[in-house]
This record gives sequence, structure tokens and C-alpha cells, in this order.
Amino acid sequence: MSSEQTPAAPETAASRPRRVTYAAALCALEGLALVAGGVWMLVLGLTGDPDDRQQAVTGAITLMVLALLPLLAARGLMALRGWSRGPAVITQVMAVPVAYNLLQADSMAIPAGIALMAVAVAALVLLVNRETTRALGIRGPGRTP
Repeated sequence: MSSEQTPAAPETAASRPRRVTYAAALCALEGLALVAGGVWMLVLGLTGDPDDRQQAVTGAITLMVLALLPLLAARGLMALRGWSRGPAVITQVMAVPVAYNLLQADSMAIPAGIALMAVAVAALVLLVNRETTRALGIRGPGRTP
């Protein structure tokens, strides 16, 4: 196959800053962790002996539905869609209090809290970066194109 027949790489991949790619990867990681947590809760709720099976299944489904927000944001970031920064930032802001509560626990949840806090803060820094904002085509208030 000659180079004339080979389709060119999408222009967005070549012009996408690494910061945007890293932010998308962190959002996708959080989304996948939520899906895994939801599946784990569902399996335990159905096969284990929960206090309330309906509550366990509802919690599992809720986690899996919540995973859609960071996964869609990650996909939008990879495609350099300006709308995707909002859901990505919301996901990180929601993760900070969850991480704080995990850090307050006196158990094995502390390492998970440290990891979640590190990912949330890193993703927030990447998302509000000037290079990311410019790549996504986000302008400040009152600025014309």
C-alpha cells in the first residue's frame, strides 16, 4: 500500500497537546474504576449476603451510570470537544470530597483516598491549563473569536 492510499492520521491527534491526552486518560481511568466498583458491588449484592439486596443492586447500578460522565468526558477530550471540559472538571470536583472521606477512614481505604486525591488534583491542573483551554477552543467571557 503506497502512502497515497494510506489515510492520513486525523488532524486532531497531531494537534492535541499531551496535557489534554493525559487529562483524558485520567478521566477514563476514573470511569473504569467506577464501572469496576459497580460490577464488584453488583456481584457481591447478588451472590453474597447483603443486609438489603435491593440497595446493593441499586448502588451498583448507580455507580455504573455515574461512570458515564468521566468516560464521555474522556472521549470528548480525545476528540478536542470544548464541551468535554465541563463534565471532566465536575468529575474531579466530585472526586475530591470522596477522596477526603476515604482519607478519614481508619482502614485500607486510606491508600485509595490518596490515589483518588492525586488523580483528581492532577486532572484538575491539566484541565484548567492554558494550553488545554486553547486546544479545546474555550474562550473567556467577553472574548470574541
